Amino acid sequence: MWACAIRIRLRIPGVRSLKGKRAVLRPHVERMRRMASLSVSEIDDHEHWQRATLGVAAVAPDARALDSLIDRVRRYVDGQVDVELVDLSVSYLEDPE
Repeated sequence: MWACAIRIRLRIPGVRSLKGKRAVLRPHVERMRRMASLSVSEIDDHEHWQRATLGVAAVAPDARALDSLIDRVRRYVDGQVDVELVDLSVSYLEDPE
């Protein structure tokens, strides 16, 4: 089993409030959750309405499947017009022998 934590830093142009930020983020969080039964949560920048940091936990049976999942998440975020990807970093949680 392979697992990783993905940290996604986003810029959300055009929102003017925390309520607006939530309205933009909610559909993306739900879509990523359904993408492959991912666990997704806002983990930082709670008080900033034009920034968001999402944490994504992913588990896969092998390295190839995990890399594919990470690529799907990256492509999904890159393809969105209402959020701008600032940074995406991956921390592998287990390194099988």
